[in-house]
Amino acid sequence: MNKPLLPRLCAEAIGTFAIVFFGCGSIMVLEHAPGSMSLIAIPVVFGAVVASMIYGLGHISGAHFNPAVTLAFAVVRHFPFTEVIAYWCAQVIGAVLAAGALAFLFGPGSSFGATVPHVPLARAFGWEFIMTYFLMLIIMAVATDVRAVGILAGIAIGAIVMLDAFIGGWATGASMNPARSFAPALFQGTLDSMWLYCLAPTSGAIAGALSYKIIAKK
Repeated sequence: MNKPLLPRLCAEAIGTFAIVFFGCGSIMVLEHAPGSMSLIAIPVVFGAVVASMIYGLGHISGAHFNPAVTLAFAVVRHFPFTEVIAYWCAQVIGAVLAAGALAFLFGPGSSFGATVPHVPLARAFGWEFIMTYFLMLIIMAVATDVRAVGILAGIAIGAIVMLDAFIGGWATGASMNPARSFAPALFQGTLDSMWLYCLAPTSGAIAGALSYKIIAKK
């Protein structure tokens, strides 16, 4: 990218803030105001906020909003390794600020929408790996391949996030994003499973990026 780094980092922080604030916030609404919204609305909220941030900020930073996505892009040489740590820091800061805002707005006794495995760890790893694999496959298609319909990038990526959440949310919370998992876990005090929510999405994203690079060769 030729754009200055600081504006891109700000965009990454803001986008990740929005994903945690609205996504995890929707989970907290169900806890604090039962009946105010349906459980099935949560995947829709996550998909919608991801799509919105892609359209709103993607032209500034590339709309990673996810440490696993950033690393996968670097592995397949669509992003400089020298900027990976900076993007990670911006994403984590945005996520933590969002969790802090939710803590203030909802008050004590909240769950913060933390992701915890509800199945054995091996299965949880498989869920997060496969969900992130397909997320990254779609991202690679719409973000790196000129043959794809770029104007539909936000819709396509938001849709796969929503589908992943619908099918895998019950098992692991459908994180697919270490920053999204870290911030709520930090405030909720459930960091024991963070290794899973770092390793599985990261390896799934790298596998998805490498797969697309292989199958999409002209």
